[in-house]
Amino acid sequence: MTVLAGLAVIYFGTTGRSPDEPGGVTGGLVVLALLAALLVWYLTKPGDKSTN
Repeated sequence: MTVLAGLAVIYFGTTGRSPDEPGGVTGGLVVLALLAALLVWYLTKPGDKSTN
């Protein structure tokens, strides 16, 4: 899921631009994708669910 979140950020960050804007993956977009992937990992990681 984390990889898909990162790829989704990169995909939606590179599409939807007007034709006169420069495209491509920028450094900021990569950082944003990594942050999104880390957030998804943090929210979906298995926690310590012991009943002690």
